[in-house]
Amino acid sequence: MLAHPSNILCMVNRYFNPALFSLALGCALLCGCSRQKPSSAGPASGAQAEIPYYHVDQATASSVDGTIVYAGARPAVKPIDMSDDPACVHAHHGRPYDESLMVGAKNGLGNVFLYIDSGLEGKRFEVPTTPVVMNQAGCWFEPRVVGIEVGQAMNVVNSDPVTHNIHPMAQVNREWNHSQGPGDPPIVRHFTQPEIMIPVKCNIHSWMRAYIGVVSNPYFAVSDAAGKFRIPNLPPGTYTIAAWQEKLGTERQTVTVGPGGAVHLQFVFRAK
Repeated sequence: MLAHPSNILCMVNRYFNPALFSLALGCALLCGCSRQKPSSAGPASGAQAEIPYYHVDQATASSVDGTIVYAGARPAVKPIDMSDDPACVHAHHGRPYDESLMVGAKNGLGNVFLYIDSGLEGKRFEVPTTPVVMNQAGCWFEPRVVGIEVGQAMNVVNSDPVTHNIHPMAQVNREWNHSQGPGDPPIVRHFTQPEIMIPVKCNIHSWMRAYIGVVSNPYFAVSDAAGKFRIPNLPPGTYTIAAWQEKLGTERQTVTVGPGGAVHLQFVFRAK
């Protein structure tokens, strides 16, 4: 004989356990999810393969060289007053002059930083193992303008008998500020991103100035006292060459360099 529906309902109510029901439902859902088809995408899905290092074919390597010229009245030479620190006066071995605008023979412009502004996209270069050295000698940064590659070590040295404080005021890279006394070991730092240019000052001696150009390739140069520069070992291609000067800004030229060729440029900076 079949049980009356009301009797069945009473039996369900009598033996139903909400806690056991919830547990069973959770197990069922978990088992169902575990049987879902695994994704075909592995852990490396979406990751880009690392670009191999680019090596220039020496048979077709080219170069860009030239001169930086200052157009305008030759600027007056401005002396620097170091009398606040007699040790600096003694260490400099002569009267210091402002070097923010270095105009030499035939109006050649020194301390201009030249670099490839475009044309090397997609190429990755090995980081040099030799560090770039910035020295503090005669209460002066040497060199005043320097280039370095991303990831390359910079060694900051103090050759003076006084304490200095090197302070690169980076905007893209991490800004840092470090004191260095006489005889202290070199300060070793790295830059992780390209940045043109990073001004450097000494917080102790206000006249000390320098500039660091951080680039992602080995193709850069700093013009000498006569305004001459050379960028060698360049692969053939079309490039925009930028020339930066701390007071006069940046000039650019686009050039095409053929296999095994050499291109000669002249950049003109006009007085402001």
